[in-house]
Amino acid sequence: MNILKYNGNILVVAAHPDDEILGCGGTVARLVKEGAEVYVLILGEGITSREDTRNREKKRKELENLKNESLAANRLIGVREVFFSDLADNRFDTIAFLDIVKIIEKYKQEIRPGVIFTHFRNDLNIDHQLTFRAVITATRPLPGETVGAVYSFESFSATEWNFPLSFSPNLFIDIEDTLELKASAFSLYLSERRDYPHPRSVEAIRHSAEKWGVQMGRGACEAFEVVRWIY
Repeated sequence: MNILKYNGNILVVAAHPDDEILGCGGTVARLVKEGAEVYVLILGEGITSREDTRNREKKRKELENLKNESLAANRLIGVREVFFSDLADNRFDTIAFLDIVKIIEKYKQEIRPGVIFTHFRNDLNIDHQLTFRAVITATRPLPGETVGAVYSFESFSATEWNFPLSFSPNLFIDIEDTLELKASAFSLYLSERRDYPHPRSVEAIRHSAEKWGVQMGRGACEAFEVVRWIY
Protein backbone atom coordinates (compact mmCIF):
# COMPACT_ATOMS: atom_id res chain seq x y z
CA MET A 1 0.00 0.00 0.00
CA ASN A 2 1.33 3.43 -0.96
CA ILE A 3 0.89 5.58 2.15
CA LEU A 4 1.16 8.75 0.06
CA LYS A 5 -1.89 7.89 -2.06
CA TYR A 6 -4.15 6.74 0.72
CA ASN A 7 -7.79 6.75 -0.35
CA GLY A 8 -7.80 9.19 -3.24
CA ASN A 9 -7.19 12.95 -3.35
CA ILE A 10 -4.48 14.85 -1.49
CA LEU A 11 -4.96 18.19 0.26
CA VAL A 12 -2.22 20.57 1.39
CA VAL A 13 -3.36 22.99 4.12
CA ALA A 14 -0.98 25.93 4.47
CA ALA A 15 -1.15 29.08 6.55
CA HIS A 16 0.36 31.46 3.97
CA PRO A 17 1.18 31.63 0.27
CA ASP A 18 4.58 29.96 -0.33
CA ASP A 19 4.36 27.62 2.71
CA GLU A 20 2.97 24.88 0.48
CA ILE A 21 5.89 25.03 -1.95
CA LEU A 22 8.55 25.34 0.76
CA GLY A 23 7.06 22.53 2.83
CA CYS A 24 6.15 19.88 0.28
CA GLY A 25 6.50 21.27 -3.24
CA GLY A 26 8.85 18.52 -4.36
CA THR A 27 6.63 15.79 -2.96
CA VAL A 28 3.53 17.29 -4.56
CA ALA A 29 5.29 17.49 -7.93
CA ARG A 30 6.34 13.86 -7.60
CA LEU A 31 2.88 12.65 -6.59
CA VAL A 32 1.25 14.54 -9.46
CA LYS A 33 3.67 12.90 -11.89
CA GLU A 34 2.62 9.55 -10.39
CA GLY A 35 -1.04 10.29 -11.04
CA ALA A 36 -2.32 11.91 -7.83
CA GLU A 37 -4.78 14.80 -7.75
CA VAL A 38 -3.51 17.45 -5.32
CA TYR A 39 -5.39 20.47 -3.99
CA VAL A 40 -4.04 23.36 -1.91
CA LEU A 41 -5.91 25.38 0.73
CA ILE A 42 -4.15 28.57 1.84
CA LEU A 43 -5.80 29.97 4.95
CA GLY A 44 -4.06 33.34 5.39
CA GLU A 45 -3.66 36.27 3.06
CA GLY A 46 0.05 36.96 3.70
CA ILE A 47 1.86 40.33 3.60
CA THR A 48 -0.46 42.48 5.76
CA SER A 49 1.40 41.71 9.00
CA ARG A 50 4.38 43.62 7.61
CA GLU A 51 2.67 46.90 8.50
CA ASP A 52 1.75 48.31 11.91
CA THR A 53 -1.94 47.76 11.14
CA ARG A 54 -3.76 45.37 8.82
CA ASN A 55 -4.65 47.62 5.90
CA ARG A 56 -6.03 45.48 3.10
CA GLU A 57 -6.83 48.46 0.90
CA LYS A 58 -3.24 49.69 1.07
CA LYS A 59 -2.00 46.21 0.23
CA ARG A 60 -4.67 45.31 -2.34
CA LYS A 61 -2.33 45.28 -5.34
CA GLU A 62 0.36 43.37 -3.47
CA LEU A 63 -2.17 40.80 -2.25
CA GLU A 64 -3.45 40.35 -5.79
CA ASN A 65 0.10 39.85 -7.06
CA LEU A 66 0.80 37.33 -4.29
CA LYS A 67 -2.25 35.28 -5.24
CA ASN A 68 -1.18 35.31 -8.88
CA GLU A 69 2.29 34.15 -7.87
CA SER A 70 0.75 31.37 -5.82
CA LEU A 71 -1.46 30.22 -8.68
CA ALA A 72 1.50 30.21 -11.07
CA ALA A 73 3.77 28.32 -8.65
CA ASN A 74 1.18 25.66 -7.92
CA ARG A 75 0.24 25.34 -11.57
CA LEU A 76 3.88 24.62 -12.36
CA ILE A 77 4.04 21.63 -10.00
CA GLY A 78 0.67 20.32 -11.18
CA VAL A 79 -1.73 21.27 -8.38
CA ARG A 80 -5.31 20.84 -9.59
CA GLU A 81 -6.81 23.82 -7.71
CA VAL A 82 -5.78 26.41 -5.10
CA PHE A 83 -8.26 27.83 -2.59
CA PHE A 84 -7.72 31.05 -0.62
CA SER A 85 -9.46 31.98 2.64
CA ASP A 86 -7.81 35.38 3.26
CA LEU A 87 -7.55 35.17 7.04
CA ALA A 88 -5.58 37.97 8.72
CA ASP A 89 -1.85 37.39 8.32
CA ASN A 90 -0.08 36.38 11.55
CA ARG A 91 -3.28 37.09 13.44
CA PHE A 92 -4.94 33.67 13.47
CA ASP A 93 -4.97 33.90 17.27
CA THR A 94 -7.47 36.78 16.98
CA ILE A 95 -9.92 34.58 15.04
CA ALA A 96 -12.32 32.15 16.70
CA PHE A 97 -10.57 28.78 16.45
CA LEU A 98 -13.82 27.07 15.45
CA ASP A 99 -14.04 29.35 12.41
CA ILE A 100 -10.66 28.12 11.19
CA VAL A 101 -11.69 24.51 11.74
CA LYS A 102 -14.90 25.04 9.78
CA ILE A 103 -12.98 26.42 6.80
CA ILE A 104 -10.90 23.26 6.67
CA GLU A 105 -13.97 21.07 7.15
CA LYS A 106 -15.70 22.82 4.24
CA TYR A 107 -12.94 22.06 1.76
CA LYS A 108 -12.34 18.62 3.22
CA GLN A 109 -15.96 17.73 2.54
CA GLU A 110 -15.72 19.02 -1.03
CA ILE A 111 -12.40 17.38 -1.90
CA ARG A 112 -12.67 14.28 0.31
CA PRO A 113 -8.90 13.82 0.60
CA GLY A 114 -7.31 10.67 1.91
CA VAL A 115 -4.09 12.50 2.82
CA ILE A 116 -3.43 15.96 4.26
CA PHE A 117 -0.06 17.68 4.42
CA THR A 118 0.18 20.60 6.83
CA HIS A 119 2.45 22.52 9.20
CA PHE A 120 4.55 21.23 12.07
CA ARG A 121 2.88 21.72 15.45
CA ASN A 122 5.79 23.62 17.07
CA ASP A 123 6.68 26.17 14.42
CA LEU A 124 7.61 29.62 15.66
CA ASN A 125 4.83 31.19 13.62
CA ILE A 126 1.47 31.32 15.47
CA ASP A 127 -0.52 30.87 12.25
CA HIS A 128 1.35 27.63 11.55
CA GLN A 129 0.63 26.32 15.04
CA LEU A 130 -3.07 27.06 14.77
CA THR A 131 -3.27 25.62 11.26
CA PHE A 132 -1.88 22.35 12.58
CA ARG A 133 -4.33 22.29 15.49
CA ALA A 134 -7.24 23.10 13.19
CA VAL A 135 -6.31 20.31 10.77
CA ILE A 136 -6.10 17.79 13.61
CA THR A 137 -9.46 18.98 14.92
CA ALA A 138 -11.11 18.88 11.49
CA THR A 139 -9.87 15.34 10.81
CA ARG A 140 -10.81 13.61 14.04
CA PRO A 141 -10.85 9.86 13.24
CA LEU A 142 -14.60 9.38 13.52
CA PRO A 143 -16.56 6.78 11.52
CA GLY A 144 -16.76 7.90 7.91
CA GLU A 145 -13.71 10.18 8.05
CA THR A 146 -11.97 10.16 4.66
CA VAL A 147 -8.58 11.40 5.89
CA GLY A 148 -6.49 8.38 6.70
CA ALA A 149 -3.12 10.13 6.94
CA VAL A 150 -1.83 13.49 8.17
CA TYR A 151 1.79 14.53 7.62
CA SER A 152 3.57 17.63 8.96
CA PHE A 153 6.19 19.48 6.92
CA GLU A 154 8.88 21.93 7.96
CA SER A 155 8.49 25.60 7.03
CA PHE A 156 11.68 27.52 6.36
CA SER A 157 12.06 30.52 8.68
CA ALA A 158 9.49 29.11 11.10
CA THR A 159 10.41 25.53 12.04
CA GLU A 160 14.14 26.06 12.51
CA TRP A 161 13.73 29.42 14.26
CA ASN A 162 11.78 28.07 17.23
CA PHE A 163 13.45 26.92 20.46
CA PRO A 164 13.97 24.26 21.51
CA LEU A 165 14.13 22.59 18.11
CA SER A 166 11.83 19.59 18.06
CA PHE A 167 11.03 18.73 14.43
CA SER A 168 11.82 15.03 14.32
CA PRO A 169 10.91 13.67 10.86
CA ASN A 170 10.19 9.99 10.40
CA LEU A 171 9.09 10.03 6.77
CA PHE A 172 11.48 11.01 3.99
CA ILE A 173 10.37 11.35 0.38
CA ASP A 174 12.92 11.22 -2.43
CA ILE A 175 12.53 14.37 -4.54
CA GLU A 176 15.76 14.22 -6.49
CA ASP A 177 13.79 14.20 -9.76
CA THR A 178 11.51 17.09 -8.75
CA LEU A 179 13.82 19.33 -6.69
CA GLU A 180 14.48 21.71 -9.56
CA LEU A 181 10.74 21.89 -10.28
CA LYS A 182 10.20 22.88 -6.65
CA ALA A 183 12.96 25.49 -6.89
CA SER A 184 11.46 26.87 -10.09
CA ALA A 185 8.01 27.04 -8.51
CA PHE A 186 9.33 28.96 -5.52
CA SER A 187 11.17 31.33 -7.85
CA LEU A 188 7.74 32.47 -9.06
CA TYR A 189 7.01 33.81 -5.57
CA LEU A 190 8.84 37.06 -6.32
CA SER A 191 7.36 38.86 -3.30
CA GLU A 192 8.42 36.12 -0.87
CA ARG A 193 11.81 35.10 -2.25
CA ARG A 194 14.89 36.36 -0.43
CA ASP A 195 18.62 36.33 -1.11
CA TYR A 196 20.83 33.56 0.28
CA PRO A 197 21.56 32.82 3.11
CA HIS A 198 17.97 33.66 4.04
CA PRO A 199 16.04 30.36 4.50
CA ARG A 200 13.45 31.50 1.95
CA SER A 201 15.92 31.51 -0.92
CA VAL A 202 16.22 29.11 -3.83
CA GLU A 203 19.71 28.09 -2.68
CA ALA A 204 18.43 27.28 0.81
CA ILE A 205 15.68 25.11 -0.67
CA ARG A 206 18.28 23.06 -2.49
CA HIS A 207 20.56 22.84 0.57
CA SER A 208 17.72 21.65 2.81
CA ALA A 209 16.66 18.93 0.37
CA GLU A 210 20.25 17.81 -0.05
CA LYS A 211 20.75 17.75 3.75
CA TRP A 212 17.76 15.43 4.25
CA GLY A 213 18.89 13.42 1.23
CA VAL A 214 22.33 12.84 2.75
CA GLN A 215 20.71 11.52 5.93
CA MET A 216 18.76 8.99 3.87
CA GLY A 217 21.45 8.10 1.32
CA ARG A 218 19.64 9.94 -1.47
CA GLY A 219 20.37 12.98 -3.59
CA ALA A 220 17.49 15.05 -2.22
CA CYS A 221 14.53 14.49 0.11
CA GLU A 222 11.71 16.31 1.85
CA ALA A 223 11.14 15.40 5.48
CA PHE A 224 7.85 14.93 7.35
CA GLU A 225 6.47 13.87 10.69
CA VAL A 226 3.79 11.21 10.45
CA VAL A 227 1.03 12.60 12.65
CA ARG A 228 -1.59 9.98 11.86
CA TRP A 229 -1.65 7.05 9.49
CA ILE A 230 -4.42 4.46 9.39
CA TYR A 231 -3.45 1.31 7.54
